[in-house]
Amino acid sequence: MTQKIHPPLTRAALTRAASGSTRVPTREIEWQASDSPGFWTKLLFEDKKTGETTWLMRFDPGAHAASHAHGEIEEILVLEGSFYDDQHSYWPGDYCLRAAGTQHAAASKDGCTMMVIYRAARVA
Repeated sequence: MTQKIHPPLTRAALTRAASGSTRVPTREIEWQASDSPGFWTKLLFEDKKTGETTWLMRFDPGAHAASHAHGEIEEILVLEGSFYDDQHSYWPGDYCLRAAGTQHAAASKDGCTMMVIYRAARVA
């Protein structure tokens, strides 16, 4: 079995694997401050051709992002803690699928860690 080993990382930014599996020790990637205070990210995957990205995102307790929208489909899986948007509260194991262009705010009372995937919105 061949295992790829990574040195300590500030971001993974893997691209599509040609074959096999790639292990990313996410605990070794440094959290990067985002444009919104109290929101931190770790970029895990990026396909510049399609615009698809996968992130770990962390909200500090009390963090709040004002209403905004993404040009991509947004998928969220809550890993720890909780967060809420304009419609729902989300807890560990909850999954959110948000259509491209959907206006939403995001906040957390007690902090949250989630995996977020952005995919290009395809027009049929």
